[in-house]
Amino acid sequence: MRQLPSLSSLTTATLDRGSVVRIQLTRAALDAQMLRDLLAVIAAVREASSVRVLVIAGGSDDFCLGGDRQELDRLITQDPSGAEIRRLGESARLVFSGLAELDAVTIARVHGRAVGAGFALAVACDLRVGAHDSLYRLPEVALGLPGTWGGAAARLISEIGPAATRELLLTGRSVDAETALRMAVLHRATPAAELDEAVSQWIRPLLRRPTSAVRTTKRVLAAYEASARMADLTRLEGHLMAAEIGFSKR
Repeated sequence: MRQLPSLSSLTTATLDRGSVVRIQLTRAALDAQMLRDLLAVIAAVREASSVRVLVIAGGSDDFCLGGDRQELDRLITQDPSGAEIRRLGESARLVFSGLAELDAVTIARVHGRAVGAGFALAVACDLRVGAHDSLYRLPEVALGLPGTWGGAAARLISEIGPAATRELLLTGRSVDAETALRMAVLHRATPAAELDEAVSQWIRPLLRRPTSAVRTTKRVLAAYEASARMADLTRLEGHLMAAEIGFSKR
């Protein structure tokens, strides 16, 4: 894997002879800088045939508290046309779709809260394990924002179904790890102290699997998921976000 430049919002480590890359988020908010840094890591992993697994974890008390509302307000104030909001939304879409499309298996290691775009970041990963005391919430509608960000709604519908997605988006209620496990937001729930071991229990067999078999299986699953949609409406979500925030400022 090529050497990454300094990433101000992420800490990265490459382990197991370059086959496992771990990312630790160093900020609570998924802002424009973190999106750029995540895109840089995704591009590097995509180019490195040796990387088999990418693990994403939070670096503070929470996994990720979502988008930076102050940043959104500042961007729409600076540019009422919404161009910067649209660019931000496109960056989020590229991050979430990039994670889903990587040949490497992606794992979300969740502790604390996963909120809004942070929730979406976790769900964009192939496998998700959360601490027993972790919490999950999509508060966008309650904050006056459309529940569209980086294709998160489409991914959620594919992963957990339309009914559960509708409830989470419209009510904005917080769900605990046990509920998230039942809804398939999580694949596993474990005590916080055992999160790393739970991740390792996935990594060990993944590294033994033939690379081509894992890669082909991921691509087949992605193709089936894409075929369930008539069109990729996620490309419009940045425009919807910009329009809604701009309207609320009038």
